[in-house]
Amino acid sequence: MLRYELLHPGLVAALAAAGHGSRVLLADANYPHSTGARSGAARVHLNLRPGLLTVDQVLEVLLDAVPVESAAVMVPGGVAGDVVAAGEEIPAHTGYRAMLGADVGWDELDRFAFYDAARSDDVALLVATGDQRVYANLLLTIGVRPPAT
Repeated sequence: MLRYELLHPGLVAALAAAGHGSRVLLADANYPHSTGARSGAARVHLNLRPGLLTVDQVLEVLLDAVPVESAAVMVPGGVAGDVVAAGEEIPAHTGYRAMLGADVGWDELDRFAFYDAARSDDVALLVATGDQRVYANLLLTIGVRPPAT
């Protein structure tokens, strides 16, 4: 039995196989889960119903299990008909920054640059969530675990 909050066997296995520099995509309900990451990336579906689970809920548990070096989010890129205007505050991102803290690197990518990053060879895991907020996708880069003291 594990002593920390992360108990999902698929998540534990995928994170154990990942290492420094590997990426984890926490994808919202609108993200193309089947095509939005490289084909070899593990996929864990936690999108039980709309709104459950959210990216925030998954992030909270992951932060207890792995060190995070940097994060990237999707931002509007001037696409016609976009539901969020470029430069507009995205509430999900504010919450992620608070949870990750000031020491974690932060990058904002337009939609197509985000898709390219999420399909890169270093993406080890895609976690599909039921998060319905727009631009709630979060791409994490795993950091290093300090040596035991």
